[in-house]
Amino acid sequence: MIRAFDEILRVAKEKGPKTIAVAVAQDAEVLSAVSNAKRLGIADVILVGDKEEIEKVASQHGVGLGVFEIVDIKDKVEACRKAVELVSSGKAHLVMKGLVDTSVILKAVLDEEIGLRTGNVLSHVAVFDVPGFDRLFYVTDAAMSMYPNLEQKKQIIENAVTVAHALGNEKPNVGVICAVEKVNPKMQATLDAAELVKLNAEGQLTGCTVAGPFALDNAISVEAAKHKGMTDPVAGYADILMLPTIEAGNVLYKSLVFFAKAKNAGIIVGAKAPVVLTSRADSDEAKLNSIAIGVLMAAR
Repeated sequence: MIRAFDEILRVAKEKGPKTIAVAVAQDAEVLSAVSNAKRLGIADVILVGDKEEIEKVASQHGVGLGVFEIVDIKDKVEACRKAVELVSSGKAHLVMKGLVDTSVILKAVLDEEIGLRTGNVLSHVAVFDVPGFDRLFYVTDAAMSMYPNLEQKKQIIENAVTVAHALGNEKPNVGVICAVEKVNPKMQATLDAAELVKLNAEGQLTGCTVAGPFALDNAISVEAAKHKGMTDPVAGYADILMLPTIEAGNVLYKSLVFFAKAKNAGIIVGAKAPVVLTSRADSDEAKLNSIAIGVLMAAR
């Protein structure tokens, strides 16, 4: 089981290269990340966007473009469509968001003609390497699913499980996070948690062990779980943290990045191919980490 981003990069080298189609590629940190991915042998790259702007940004930041194919499309909507079409046609294995709004690239991903639609819920999985912990954490959903219902939460967990499996964790522990660790009829998130545990026990949610409701502390800390007298074997050992709403997920995501200084990556799951999607505030290192996870998912 992979436990750190250094291992992710190493295994991605072994499994790669896979071809990335970058939508609206005229972004300095994206160009730096794909350049590093190419240098490391993780990925081959097709840059889709305004060629003049791509060359200008690359020149300003010392990124060589000689090893990249560039598809010159100035309109951002059409650039997104082309990047997705490269994946749906098999010319690339994953698509990456560049300098464009998330909604624009997702519209292309969901396009009925050239898109990557499966009928499943699309959700965001953030992977964190947090100082002081011996495992990776998978936080979902911090970017896409605003107020998921029970069925959507089930699919969000299934999406996160596919990422964990791609990183060698074949039976991840899922902690369904709420404000409290007891079922409260007045708190829908706790009722959903109990139902998700039931679905897992009945074999309708597989490839993982689901437990909850958990407060965050007793999901990730053995000491906190013991202090509260919790006996569930997942308590303190959760890998996947299923958050109840986008606000909770987003706050946890940014707290881990800015307070805990955790290394991170982000990817959209549920389409026919991985979609590398990171925050505009994320570093080129986070973008490289995200590419590496996308490569491992495409390889699997």
